[in-house]
Amino acid sequence: MLIMSELLCEAVDLRPGQRVLDVATGSGNTALAAARRFCDVTGIDYVPALLERGRERAAAERLEVIFREGDTEDIPFPDASFDVVLSTVGVMFAPDQEKAAGELLRVCRPGGKIGLANWTPDGFAGEMGSLFGGYLPLSPGLKPPVLWGTEERLRELLGSGAEHIAVVRRSFMFRYRSVQHYLDVLQTHLGPTRETFLALDPARRENLVRELVGLIGRFDRSEDVTMVVPSDYLEVVVTRS
Repeated sequence: MLIMSELLCEAVDLRPGQRVLDVATGSGNTALAAARRFCDVTGIDYVPALLERGRERAAAERLEVIFREGDTEDIPFPDASFDVVLSTVGVMFAPDQEKAAGELLRVCRPGGKIGLANWTPDGFAGEMGSLFGGYLPLSPGLKPPVLWGTEERLRELLGSGAEHIAVVRRSFMFRYRSVQHYLDVLQTHLGPTRETFLALDPARRENLVRELVGLIGRFDRSEDVTMVVPSDYLEVVVTRS
């Protein structure tokens, strides 16, 4: 998803020397994109293995990025610590959406920017999330992550602290050697989907695979043995009031 990170950095119009926080950084895609623009960058995530991978990537590119453990719902920095706060398909997965949104606003200085990339409910990734949710439902009271991919919900979550919210609909392309290759990745490498597969009995696991193949088939535009699937997302730029 490197291209999403690069485009998001351009959307918020990063300037060298700005203090930038990448929330739910994972292995650092967006943090590294900001560092390439000579910003003062910190990335936080709650998964130590992903943070270590980010450090390795930064070292390989000779980029200066601070990676540290941190909770999206309790960001470990004082108010107004950053000029720009970013998150690429990250903060949208926080269980308490209101609390996470409040933290984004809190650590961004007045006049600063919050940049987000969030899957839409009607795109491939959004529909896949709903499909998985049918097999392993959210805990009672939790809202679907893809609500972050709707303008209405974004304004509910961030409007109180925003001077302006700009939204652009974009598309990311999932490219894999084959549908089976992608299914293998879902079952072995991606934490949330892997856990869902492990929690299912063989019959339900087989049903999930069958439904996934059908979903992929609806979106796939490869016309060959590979998988080329577009997935819409919202690119969001919030100017902090």
